Amino acid sequence: MQPGTITALEVQKRDKERVNVYLDGEFAFGLPLIEAAQLHKGQHLSLDEINTLKHKDTVQRAVDRAVRLLARRPYSATEIRRNLQKHDTPETVVDIAIDRLTSLGYLDDRAFAQYWLENRDTFKPRGPIALRHELRQKGIANGIIDEVLESLDVQQAAYRAAQSKTRAMQGKTRHTFEQKVGSFLQRRGFTYATCREVLDQLAADLVEENPEFFAEDSSQ
Repeated sequence: MQPGTITALEVQKRDKERVNVYLDGEFAFGLPLIEAAQLHKGQHLSLDEINTLKHKDTVQRAVDRAVRLLARRPYSATEIRRNLQKHDTPETVVDIAIDRLTSLGYLDDRAFAQYWLENRDTFKPRGPIALRHELRQKGIANGIIDEVLESLDVQQAAYRAAQSKTRAMQGKTRHTFEQKVGSFLQRRGFTYATCREVLDQLAADLVEENPEFFAEDSSQ
């Protein structure tokens, strides 16, 4: 007949959405309130039933952990998977949790990739090379990366990135400007062709605003 009979169901003091289950007078395991609502005192639970309930709880705890992360900012499915694995969540539970989060709309790699692109473009413009690398690191599929990168105005992003360096370039030679800002743009993932075009445009704009922006190059 074993293994036990429910002798008490108590809502946890620290988490009103969870219930402690007691079997034969002793604490046995915790459950989400929605699962515990199907139980009652005096109910006998077999070993298989207990294992099933514990498995459901493990899945729900994994989902809850992921939801808490996602409340801070969007994450890719791979990032959530890595986080759950870091907390020693069984792989089968991780798979179920990821599927559930995806079906509920909490995980959407395309939406995440678009968010990442827009966030970078607003606060720290980067070129397609750098963005592709970052998104791959986040586990985003190449097809999704290709799709979201189509919306990137590369020239505009490079121009705005270069502008962040202009204050330090005043009084420098045009050669120094091109060397330092060009290297900066390439580190940000912009191609040489894009860098060349943006540097010419930005230099022309700076000189138009202030003809004496650049120092004379004494080497020439």
